[in-house]
Amino acid sequence: MAIVNTAIIDQGGGDYRHIMLTVPASKSYAITNILICNTYDPSASAPENETCEFDLHFVPASGSYSDTVTSVVRRLSLPAGETFTLDTEKIVLDAGDSVQVNGGPSASGTGRLACTVSYLDIT
Repeated sequence: MAIVNTAIIDQGGGDYRHIMLTVPASKSYAITNILICNTYDPSASAPENETCEFDLHFVPASGSYSDTVTSVVRRLSLPAGETFTLDTEKIVLDAGDSVQVNGGPSASGTGRLACTVSYLDIT
């Protein structure tokens, strides 16, 4: 089992989309869980202003990122200090398939999201 994690931050020009994981050629991965955390301290000043939204996509190798086709979570609001967990089913991805997360900052611009994907090589 392995994990990848990253902070979902502006990639430049307001682009917050991150490709968390792309399955290499001749491989298949089972996604065991995905965790997305709003890392703003809920005991800090005005945590009610630090809610962040995110989208989660599973994009096939033969397709492209699309809010109307590949989205499995759309514009989910995550309050300061809270964590979203996707772990009830295993998702099997083949070569070239990817897990992508898109999420912006909170209204104040200080809230941040951190994403962790746990997977197992089933090749």
